[in-house]
This record gives sequence, C-alpha cells and structure tokens, in this order.
Amino acid sequence: MIVCVAEKPSVGAYIANVLGAKQRHDGYFEGNGYQVTWTFGHLCALLDPQEYTEQWKAWSLSSLPMIPQRFSIKVSGDAGVHKQFNIIKNLIAEADEVINCGDAGQEGELIQRWVYQQAGCKCPVKRLWVNSLTEEAIRDGFAQLKDQSEYQHLYEAGMMRAIGDWLLGMNATRAYTIRYARGSGRDRQVLSVGRVQTPTLALVVKRQAEIENFVPRTYWELKTDYRNTLFNAQIPVEEDEYAITSEEQGQALVDSIKDMPLTITSVEKKKGIESAPKLYDLTSLQVDCNKKYGFSAEQTLQLIQSLYEKRLTTYPRVDTTYLSDDIYPKVPGTLNGIKDYYPQVAPLLSLKADGKKGASSLPKSKKVFDNKKVTDHHAIIPTGQRPDAMTADEKKVYDLVALHFIAVFYPECEVSNTTVLAKAGEIDFKVTGREVLKPGWRVVFEKAQGDSAQNTKDSSEDADNPDSSDSSDSSDSSKSLPAFTKGESGPHVPLLKEKTTTPPKYYTEATLLRAMETAGKTVENDELREAMKENGIGRPSTRAAIIEKLYQRKYIVKNGKSLRATETGINLIHTIISPLLKSAELTGLWEKKLREIERGEYAAQDFLAELKEMTSGVVKDVKTNKAGMLCPVCRQGVIIRGNTRYGCSRWREGCTYAEPF
Repeated sequence: MIVCVAEKPSVGAYIANVLGAKQRHDGYFEGNGYQVTWTFGHLCALLDPQEYTEQWKAWSLSSLPMIPQRFSIKVSGDAGVHKQFNIIKNLIAEADEVINCGDAGQEGELIQRWVYQQAGCKCPVKRLWVNSLTEEAIRDGFAQLKDQSEYQHLYEAGMMRAIGDWLLGMNATRAYTIRYARGSGRDRQVLSVGRVQTPTLALVVKRQAEIENFVPRTYWELKTDYRNTLFNAQIPVEEDEYAITSEEQGQALVDSIKDMPLTITSVEKKKGIESAPKLYDLTSLQVDCNKKYGFSAEQTLQLIQSLYEKRLTTYPRVDTTYLSDDIYPKVPGTLNGIKDYYPQVAPLLSLKADGKKGASSLPKSKKVFDNKKVTDHHAIIPTGQRPDAMTADEKKVYDLVALHFIAVFYPECEVSNTTVLAKAGEIDFKVTGREVLKPGWRVVFEKAQGDSAQNTKDSSEDADNPDSSDSSDSSDSSKSLPAFTKGESGPHVPLLKEKTTTPPKYYTEATLLRAMETAGKTVENDELREAMKENGIGRPSTRAAIIEKLYQRKYIVKNGKSLRATETGINLIHTIISPLLKSAELTGLWEKKLREIERGEYAAQDFLAELKEMTSGVVKDVKTNKAGMLCPVCRQGVIIRGNTRYGCSRWREGCTYAEPF
C-alpha cells in the first residue's frame, strides 16, 4: 500500500479524489492502492527546554545558555493532534512506500520530515512537488515523483531555521526577562525576543523615533508660470541644503527676473517604453492588497491560500516574480480558461505560444520567463480553472493576480518624455512632461472596474526621506505639455512658494513588508529589490505571522493604516543591548546563509556552530552588562552606564551607587 500524507484535510480529500481513493475512514481515504491522510500544520515541534533537562525548568541566568547536545522533537498539540498522528504512524508502519504531499516549500518539508521521523518511518519516501492543485498538476506531479533525498538540503535549511529560532528565542527571551523585566514570579512581564520579530520591531521603533525627533525646516521654491505651465528654477545647492533659505533671498530673485522675458532654450523629446507590472510574488501581493484594499498581510495570505486550495491560483508562498520556460506553452490554455471573466483576454486568444517572434506569437520576454530566476516555484498566476465560488475579498485578490498575468502578454506602453529648458535673466528653469503614445498593457487595467494603471505601481509612501517636502503643487511629469518652440520668448509670472520639510511616514504593513524584504533598506527599483531578496529578513511565508506576533504581544498597534510602536515595544528595543538581535541587516545575512544551505552551498553543521556561538554571545552580553537593572542601593533608580563606571539614574537625587567596569 502507498501512503500519501497531505498538508491538511481539504488538500488530502482532493488528492484522494484524483487518485481514486474514494473510501472514507477515520483520518484517511483508501482505494486504488493508496491511503491518503494528512497533517494539521505543525504536528511535531522541538522539545521545550525543561524536556531536555530539569535544570532548564526554572528561569535563571546561571542556567543560560541552553544549548542541547542534540535537538529532539515531540508530537505537539491537543488530543485531536495526537489522534491524527497515531493514524499516520499506523498507516506508515504498514506502508510499502510513503509519498510526501506536503506544502511544497521549506516549512512544508520540515513538517513532513519530522512526522516521518517521529512515526519511525522505515520505508522509501517519495516527494510530490506541484505548483498548483489542479487535477492536471497533481497527475503530472505523481508521474514525476522524486526521491526524498533530492530535497535533503531543503529540509536541512528548514531545520536550521527552526533550531536558530529556538536557540536565540529561548535564550534571549529568558535572559532579557530575568535581567530587565518588571515584576517577579508569575507577575513578571515576559520580554519576548526573536530572530526575525525583534529586528522587525526595531524598524518600527526607529522610524517612530525619526518622526518624533524630526525638526521641520522652512525653505522657499522659485517657480514661474509661462503659458499656464509651471517651470521650476534650477538653482545650484550644496549637499543637504536648500537653494533658497530665506524669504528675503527668494524675493530678491523674483525681483531680478519679474520684468524680464522667459526664453525657451531647449525642447527635447525622447520616446520611451514602460513595461507591464511584474507578476506577483507573495510579498508584492500583500503590499498591493494592503495599499488598495487595506488587507493585512495575514489576511492576504489567507485569501491567496484559499484561492490556491480552490485550485484557482498557483502556489502562493513564493519569492519570485518570474515564470519558468515550461509554463510558456500552457499560457494559451490558461488565458482561454478565464476569457469569459476578463474581456482583456480577447486580443490574446488568436496568438500562439510557439516561441517565435512575430505578430502571431505570444510575447516571451525575459522580464517574465527566466529559468535562472525560478527555483522551486514560479510567480503566482491563475491556473485557468473557472474562477467561480469566490468570496468578495477572494475576488479582489484574484483580479489582481489575473490582471497582472494578462498584462504581461500585451505590448509595452509607448511614451514620449519631454524636457523643456528656459531662462529668465540669470536663472535657469525646467519643466518635464510625458505623453502616452500607445497605451499597450495599460488598457488591461483601464478596463478593470474601479482600477487604473497607476494603482499597479508602488506609491510614494515607500519613500524613506526624513526631509521629504510637500510637492503637491509642483509640476507633474506625467502630464503632457503645450507645444513649446526653442527660441520663443514671452512674459511670465514668478512665484515664490514657502515650503516646510516633513518627517518620514509611519510604516504601514505594505511598507514594513518591503522593509523586511530588503533588510530595512529603501529600494524602489524593481530589479534591485529582486536582487536584495536573498538578504531580506524572514521568508515570504513567515512575514505576515511575524507582524501578527508583534500585534499579539502588544509591541505595535494600528492607527488607521499606520503602525505605531507601543511603550512596551519601544522599551524592549531600548533594553536590548545586542546589535545582532536588533539589526535587520545582520538578520538578513543570516537569512542568506539559510538560502545557501537550501541550495547546498553552505553546510548546515557550520551554520549550527555559528548559531551556538551567537547564542552564547547574546547571553554573555546580558550577564556582563548591569545597565537597566534595579539600583541595589536606593532600590528606586536603574543602573546606567557612563564612560568608565556604572551609576544610578538617581544620582542627581543623591544616590551613591557607583561601580567601575
């Protein structure tokens, strides 16, 4: 008998139906030589500290660091979980072969492997790896099963991630709670510290501090109105300074040109193209859903997961925006499957996926199809199944995925960019404009209800400039300009506008997800952001859960769409002395090594050695640093660190505590 283990009951039921295992039993289906069962998420987990040794049951600094000689797992959950595990265990005990039908990713591989280990699996194990749950994909997957050993590096990466989270999370949380938390015993506040959670919180706290400490500056901009077009003065400025820093200076410039004509010195037009928005990975989908619909990252993940399980979209927990070459021949079938729902498909139906250039061929761009940019899974796209039986929110998410998929097969948008230079007296002026010559892919979004092409691009809220100014009344480079001629001249109206610098914006879930993806760096360029993903903090599948944990632990709250750090969250970040625990960049480098393990480029044992060393260092930092502890003399202040010694924060009130270090 062949035993198939799926990731959840609904997926197991569908796989059983495809395989012809129609007979229902308690916890599994049977038939046609197969038994199909399922897990409930994380059936197994690493042991808790006290399950390794009694010495780790009590929280004390003397017992830290806790580093097991060998990590072990257990069945984790309620009676229902244990019941299902025993069903799996009994089926595996009698199996001739096991097929891992778990979630096709790092976490899914780990979940399944731990279940087989705990169940004492001795028979051969094969791996089902599919990009969607359509009947065709499942049948193709079963025809191309691979040996479990081919996914060993994937499992090792997942295991190192789990062990790393355990080592740093357990040790750092205990160390900081014991040393710095208020209260005692059961009343003591637990300071939860995590490998990804803490640097993510640190991003929010840092941004909030930048906003609260922001000092606005006043400056002036010189513009001039010529033929109902606002030209901007091009006045040289020094770094970090503004050209006009006083009203008197600005007025003097106005007076110097107000009676002089404005002369057009250059009119330059350049044709350009705009490519369609990239296909979605999970993070970019979460970003757009947050901006467009206000969905949380977790909500978007649940919606796209549901669409995947309904066989309407492909595997969602992906970090690539590209498709592999083998998808290209299937595109006409996918488009044909959704044509009744999207009139934008009609112009594409006569095109063939023959890979040849020409008007009769579907385009095959390297911006869409690139095997080098695809590893285990490709971008999120429709499966071509009829998109029926969706909730209203699921349809919103599906529409985004489908429209992006359709748009990449349309022609590129052709534009004309115009730059006009002018001069009045000794002052140069400039204005830019743009005209859409052929809309190309933009018609896909213009025809969508309540949508526009503008909504497909990242908004300016991703900007991370503490001195950004209000430019709502400046010239808009997306507007077309009047027909200017070089050499023409005429009267104009100079305008002096007072401006005030504004602070950076609070993070939203959308911008925080982008910051996690790029290890805290602001990157608006799609190609550069793609290159930095390997150094991001967390994985696409885990970032939503990290943000949810910050909510649950009351480290952050929502104010409209803005994320604010609570006093508890701010205090935690200020308390943490280890740069490793707060640095998005360092955590991103760690994430990069996990990906290298997944590719077989870095040894898991070497990474484990680094983990143990880092954990010991974090604990040592806490043990040797007295700052933040309650003063042993007055019992009211806390210990602070000076240049050469520790002292009490109440030294101005007369506390005499002092100790060199």
